[in-house]
Amino acid sequence: MDELINSMVVDELRSSLRTVDPTLECSALTRARTAVAGMRLRARVDLVRDALLTDLPDGSAAAERIVDALLSVPEFAGWMIWPATEFVATRALQDGTTAAFDAGMALLARLTTRLSSEFAIRDMLIARPERAIRAMETWTGHDNEHVRRLASEGSRAYLPWAKRVPWLIENPDATRGILDALYCDPAEYVRRSVANHLNDLSRVDPAVVTRTARVWAESPDAHTPWVIRHGLRTLVKNADPEALVLVGYSGDRVHVDRPQISNTVVRIDEDVLTFTAVVTNEDDTSAAVAIDYSIGFQRANGTVSHKTFKLTSRKLAPGQSITVAKTHSFRRITTRAYYPGRHVVTVQANGRRSPEAEFTVVDVGDTVAATPTLTHGPRPRGKERPDALHTGPGGRGTPGGGGTAG
Repeated sequence: MDELINSMVVDELRSSLRTVDPTLECSALTRARTAVAGMRLRARVDLVRDALLTDLPDGSAAAERIVDALLSVPEFAGWMIWPATEFVATRALQDGTTAAFDAGMALLARLTTRLSSEFAIRDMLIARPERAIRAMETWTGHDNEHVRRLASEGSRAYLPWAKRVPWLIENPDATRGILDALYCDPAEYVRRSVANHLNDLSRVDPAVVTRTARVWAESPDAHTPWVIRHGLRTLVKNADPEALVLVGYSGDRVHVDRPQISNTVVRIDEDVLTFTAVVTNEDDTSAAVAIDYSIGFQRANGTVSHKTFKLTSRKLAPGQSITVAKTHSFRRITTRAYYPGRHVVTVQANGRRSPEAEFTVVDVGDTVAATPTLTHGPRPRGKERPDALHTGPGGRGTPGGGGTAG
């Protein structure tokens, strides 16, 4: 991913700038061409942004004129857009005027049709959150789905890899107008962002989330049940009673026996944990049950950190019992480090948790799994991931990727 902004990309950005203004020397960009080598992606973005700040004329009006002209250059596309969005936000905030702020927001909306401005817009939100949100609310009616998606994605409380905006966390209802306008959006790309935005808010104020979802459930379209289900996924895992009802689960007299483990010692990279558990509906009415399991992982500092995983969902008749089974891998992966020691597993049904079952993880190798290394910046995007950072018309294709957006 670091190579997404490389010497060739910097060269093409410099060439695009000289196309719109041949008098530009772009000496800082010329130096950046070689300086990006060996840097992480976020550092490369900052370096190129700073080169633009050095090479281009002062003032937000000049920035607007040049970037608007760049948008007519076919070669101005792909990952070079990211540092350009950061340049626009910085210039607008350096100016300090309301006119410059508004012009900068509008320019970020135009740029987002080429590559998402979701990271640059965080600085605008930090500086003037209420004015930025008002502008973003107007984008919900935009003809371009990328602009509509920027309204939701850019204002997420916990946008992955992005700067935190404390005001968004202190005011969890502030983006309600954006979400209400977009939850029935015709583009899945936008609806997925809305669901992820709602899920972010569950970490801030669950009541805001369930209140919002309840209103949507009263005025649904064909896609609304999925948006609600995806937006409430964390609350469902946490057995929030109202969230469970909103996504169609019922029954609070559900009992889960202690999981039965087939192997009480699990070797990292060599074994899997296999377990079963009996789930019983003890009520005299049928129940629709969400069944999850949680593993308490040993951490490097000796504490135990619990993570919940989805298992299945079932409908149980009155008095019915079922046995669920699961295997969980302990093969090393880049997103989780495994540490030897005592672990526990529990199974829950509609939030009713079983007693813990213990097992021991051992490392038969010479080294402990390395902690994951993340490159802070946009995830690579592909057509198969509509929630992913897009490249608009003329943008370079990028590999479909993972990430934590959900």
